[in-house]
Amino acid sequence: MFRDSARRFFQKEVEPHRDRWHAAGQVDREIYLKAGEQGLLLMQADEQYGGAGIRDFRYEQILLEENLRYGDSGLYFTLHSRLVAPYIEGLGTAEQKQRFLPRCARGETILGIAMTEPGAGSDLAAMKTRAEDRGDHYLLNGSKTYISNGINGDVFVVAARTGPPQQGGRQLGLFLLERGMPGFARGRNLKKMGLNSQDTAELFFENVTVPKANVLGDPSRGFYYLMEYLVEERLISAAQYVAASQVAFDLTLDFVRERRIFGQAVGDFQVNRFKMADMRTQIDIAQVFVDHCVMEFNAGRLTAADVARAKLYCSELEGRVTDECVQLHGGAGYMDEYRISRMYRDARVSRIYAGSSEVMREIIARSIGLDPRKKNTGKAPTGD
Repeated sequence: MFRDSARRFFQKEVEPHRDRWHAAGQVDREIYLKAGEQGLLLMQADEQYGGAGIRDFRYEQILLEENLRYGDSGLYFTLHSRLVAPYIEGLGTAEQKQRFLPRCARGETILGIAMTEPGAGSDLAAMKTRAEDRGDHYLLNGSKTYISNGINGDVFVVAARTGPPQQGGRQLGLFLLERGMPGFARGRNLKKMGLNSQDTAELFFENVTVPKANVLGDPSRGFYYLMEYLVEERLISAAQYVAASQVAFDLTLDFVRERRIFGQAVGDFQVNRFKMADMRTQIDIAQVFVDHCVMEFNAGRLTAADVARAKLYCSELEGRVTDECVQLHGGAGYMDEYRISRMYRDARVSRIYAGSSEVMREIIARSIGLDPRKKNTGKAPTGD
């Protein structure tokens, strides 16, 4: 019933606007208000904060799947609800939760998170943005880049260095930056290879006064908070990638059945039948593992290594599937009017953000005892 309701929402409120948003480089802010009215935002939040108290990730998984099929890949409800809002839910004070979460659940306030920097990428240890403790407030200076919801966003969880410069390393804080704060500015909507309707921007902080009431948790433990919440971010990513692979497969299956060449359907050639069979098998296997990870997450048992495997495999799978599907579309696959063309471009970033494939492989290698930082103990790897 929930899937049917979500599907109708995306078919009615999102699909008709997809091309316009693609051309504009961002979605309409109003779509968040409509989603809030339907109860599709922050479903996991407690009822007193506007949510439904539904923490079962499968509901969010359904939203991801239906959005990718009938909605728009640049519409980031899940970033808002399940990637950024949990920082406020898990680390925020009662006052912070009451101040921010109800407006987020209604879609009046759009959330984003700012970690990546121009000179450091996602290397948190090399972060240069600083927040200096001035007694009753922090003074924030620095910049961030490639920030999703960067134009539409109203409140951002911003990571900044709080330790002395000579200390370096991992002493970071997380701060809630609000639209309109003096010294807080955003740059242009960045042009990208894909995900054209996702507003991605630079953020700039010049002597921004951040009240202590906008500090999330312990201002010295931001690094560890970010590591903790990366598990859910990578689960979101894996679920999204396998869902996109499924949509690309379905579009292509319809095409090869109808498109004819040399007097027969493209799908009647053995080489193409085998390609479709291989993709069908790989997508099914990926879906089973993602579903397993979702249930482990619901039970509080999902490990960083397991979700790294899911993120790695599903992002690489999406790249292979969309590439093969473009090939099976032939010249039509290169045309922007065919959805598979956009899906191919969208898929390229999947192997980069939320931790690149190389980072995922490093995490997995360490989990099986291949860690150059440590001497070989001779113990069997635990998989954790």
